[in-house]
Amino acid sequence: MLEKMETVDVDELIEEFETITKDAERIQRETLRKILEENASAEYLQNLGLNGRTDPESFKSCVPLVTHEDLQPYIQRIIDGDISPILTGKPITTISRSSGTTQGKPKFLPFNDELMETTLQIFRTSYAFRNREFPIGKGKALQFIYGSKQSKTKGGLNAGTATTNVYRSSTFKAEMKAMQSQCCSPDEVIFGPDFHQSLYCHLLCGLIFREEIQLVFSTFAHSLVHAFRTFELVWEELCDDIREGVLSSRITVPSIRAAMSKILKPNPELADLIHKKCSGLSNWYGLIPELFPNAKYLSGIMTGSMEHYLKKLRHYAGDLPLMSADYGSSEGWIGANVNPSLPPELATFAVLPNIGYFEFIPQRLGNLESQVLCIEPKPVGLTEVKVGEEYEIIVTNVAAFIRCLLAP
Repeated sequence: MLEKMETVDVDELIEEFETITKDAERIQRETLRKILEENASAEYLQNLGLNGRTDPESFKSCVPLVTHEDLQPYIQRIIDGDISPILTGKPITTISRSSGTTQGKPKFLPFNDELMETTLQIFRTSYAFRNREFPIGKGKALQFIYGSKQSKTKGGLNAGTATTNVYRSSTFKAEMKAMQSQCCSPDEVIFGPDFHQSLYCHLLCGLIFREEIQLVFSTFAHSLVHAFRTFELVWEELCDDIREGVLSSRITVPSIRAAMSKILKPNPELADLIHKKCSGLSNWYGLIPELFPNAKYLSGIMTGSMEHYLKKLRHYAGDLPLMSADYGSSEGWIGANVNPSLPPELATFAVLPNIGYFEFIPQRLGNLESQVLCIEPKPVGLTEVKVGEEYEIIVTNVAAFIRCLLAP
């Protein structure tokens, strides 16, 4: 269906979002019912005594709160090749390696088609709200994205980072095209084996297609900052490549060189223009809009630990808006940024009630002398949270995480 879709219908997506969020309590009950029915055959749920019940009350009384560490033995069995329904009723097709750790070791997370669909739903929703505020036309996106090589687990499943699994999905590129956000770099650059060579070529592709670039994206703000700090060091070399139409000798991966040769042609006029613009900047302020005059905004995760990079990112961005991307965790997505005009420091995220079942544990500030956070044990539902309160999040989703307390 996506292959036939020319563009995403922004108004339809926003209307759908408004409909499900206004009826969040019912949608949450339906979502939980669907998750429990689809995974009823899973060993994990079979052993908890639900006996086919799918209502929230039975679910909460029978299913314990757990952490990723508690689920790790089950995940390890999947990694090792056990194909029985352990955590999910449907097959686990891929394993994701998280940047987070459990007891100092990398976290491994089940990944399946259902989780891919919730990922795309988050992307579509946030895109719809961004595009209502800052419409983009037909063009390309400069995306600093990297898909590391997938490996095989002991049981024969593909394993890679979560982003690699998304970028390698057959539906991802079609979805990006429908959102008018197709990456300007060829797949060989995205999936190249050397990060530094891929970054250099991302920058070069952006310059070649500078007039078509509508937005600049990376998963995290620090990746955007790193990309343009690198540009400061290699910009003259990039200009030489464009002037002569010959790729720098620093690029040694044959597949990348072959792919870049198809789009890199001698263009002295473009090289001179870029050289003039870079030479005229004061300490690289406003670099991004100078390089990409039709870009509408920068996007990526800019909250939490990423706020540290906002000052430098704003220096490069000049007057271009910064938009924080969506809210999620290693275990799955939670909410979309539906107020994109807010600065990243004030970003808010709306939970999508149909992508998982969510519970919240209120936090209370305990003894003021010790400043210890005491966690109230009784979770509340999505529609029971209160403005101004802080919560730990418990997620139950289609990717094998049942009442899993997310790491703070």
